[in-house]
Amino acid sequence: MDAHLKDLFDRFHLQFGSGPGLGPGSGTCLLKIDGLSPNFIKSFYRAAAALYRTDPWKRLRPAHLLGIRVGKDSDWPGKKQPFPCAQFVGGDGGDLGFHMFRSQNDALTMTGSIQTVRVPNSEVLRVNYERESLMGLSNRRMVRALSLEASSDRYPSVDVAYCTSKGEVRFRNPSVEELRFVYGFMKAVALVHPLLVEDKDSAPKWSRFLGFEAFIETVDVEWPPEMARGWDIVAVTLSCPPRQAYEDKGTSAAAGSTPTKYSVGGVPKDDIVDLKLNWGSVGKMMMMRQCAMCEEEVVHSEELVSCGRCRALVYCGSACQRRHWKEAHKSSCGLYKAMMEREEELALKIFTFPCSIEDPCKWLESVGLHHKGMWRRKCNCYSHCPFGLLPGKGGLSDSWGGIDDEEYPPDIPFHGQDGMSSPVLLSSWSEFYNLRSLPLSSPVAAILSYPLTVSYILMALNISSKNLLLKGKEVVVHYLGPEGELDWMAAFAEIGHLLNGLGNLQIVMVGPEVPTELSGTMSGISSRMRVNFVRGLYQEEATYLPSPHLVIALNGGLESYATWGGALDLIKSRNVPTFFTDQTELACSSAKQVLRGAGLHITHPMTPNPFRSPVRNHGLSSNLPSYSNCFVLGVNT
Repeated sequence: MDAHLKDLFDRFHLQFGSGPGLGPGSGTCLLKIDGLSPNFIKSFYRAAAALYRTDPWKRLRPAHLLGIRVGKDSDWPGKKQPFPCAQFVGGDGGDLGFHMFRSQNDALTMTGSIQTVRVPNSEVLRVNYERESLMGLSNRRMVRALSLEASSDRYPSVDVAYCTSKGEVRFRNPSVEELRFVYGFMKAVALVHPLLVEDKDSAPKWSRFLGFEAFIETVDVEWPPEMARGWDIVAVTLSCPPRQAYEDKGTSAAAGSTPTKYSVGGVPKDDIVDLKLNWGSVGKMMMMRQCAMCEEEVVHSEELVSCGRCRALVYCGSACQRRHWKEAHKSSCGLYKAMMEREEELALKIFTFPCSIEDPCKWLESVGLHHKGMWRRKCNCYSHCPFGLLPGKGGLSDSWGGIDDEEYPPDIPFHGQDGMSSPVLLSSWSEFYNLRSLPLSSPVAAILSYPLTVSYILMALNISSKNLLLKGKEVVVHYLGPEGELDWMAAFAEIGHLLNGLGNLQIVMVGPEVPTELSGTMSGISSRMRVNFVRGLYQEEATYLPSPHLVIALNGGLESYATWGGALDLIKSRNVPTFFTDQTELACSSAKQVLRGAGLHITHPMTPNPFRSPVRNHGLSSNLPSYSNCFVLGVNT
């Protein structure tokens, strides 16, 4: 019986284990590769484990082919990308892993409905996650000798399978350069695959196959010292489908991470149309608008036109629209169109209060909060009063503008967390409102976007600060460029409650808008959280501040302030994890260029912030979706 079961297991493993259709792992051992150091192997296994923890197999199937580009073609042997196409296997049965192919055509011909097809004269690099008990003896010895990091209860096994002209399969060890390429892919795809957006129209409703919208993203991957070749950072571009590419050749740098499923080539002359602004889609505007070409201010909406292609830019008339098209907009119209297509995605429709600012004062009046409490910083009526020095009667109710007690979060700890001391991890406004039993008619999210974004970065995006809190230690955050937030300490108290009795937090708010009266003082918000205020430029004051674990700049506007240069130089030299938010995708694309110009590389790609303000702002000359703290991106993470 034992022999019979062993035979059945061996046949099952041959068919489904470690590479369907190609047989089990070949037993190749990385230690046998010439020129491969133990530190290289350790870094490779750490990257494989990090990818495993993101669980790409939950959504990705072999039919989902990914295009890969790591650095330039000239960086690799033969002046071409070694394995420019990949697929994840095992999500629909069999061992978990991924395959990398020499071309998209190889990937298509070798991907069968059940197992990998043996195509003559084709080569595939396999990374399969195997249990230690199924690994070859040499690999088990390597794992123990080098104390390699496990991927849960598995370890990556790497080989290159070659199908001969007779259909036989032969195996070899990957080269050092091929492993470097795989490392770049693993680091990048771990960040990028969660950003894939489901396309509900890509498959029949009865099908269980999950399709995705066309996608492309470039992230910067840092080579470990033992893998570097004279440079520390490499740009890795992943696309789905593989041939998806940035089509805007003239503005590829500015495009940043915008998926370019829209062509940005020349628009036929007949399609350059004057489109009277559709205020049903962008909100009826009572505020002053400005022509994107001549910058003339226009009050009456009936006088305005917008680009008939993207609907993003506002003009005083058709003459300015046509001139701007010829001089500038033609090359970037597709980019703007892609950004406008995210209107539905970015709108937070769960709330029942007005979520479009026609004019800040009028919006505050519509929710009954004009000239009240912390809300006075949501318009310019109190601009004569320095930030942080708004007069107040005191008390939480007054801070929130006198709204009903059940409409703002109480200054008390959370309950119902199973009696455990651990930070409260939130991923959406609906979770927070439910946790605090707030009605969705309450507009407090417009202010709470700031403290909850800090909490989200602190406990969800930045692993090192989260781990410190879990260990009960203190985390120091440098908060750059505060303005209205200086009057919102009652709202920032919510971060202390989200710590839920574990760890301590010190936030140092530093910037030129901190008033002299506040500089050098501290606000003891709670027993576990305090806020210090420092007036001055960050690069000039940082020496006197406690060393940070994290730096945050909300609605940073990096392209708007020349003083950011010194701060970014300091962030680069200290190599501290730093996160930025901004209001529009265009502003984030500009921020990317500023960061890269300062020698900083985007290690956390631009993503929508789940705690962005639900209230949409409208720009002077743009209809682009704009929300406070709308997108978040990071460096040094």
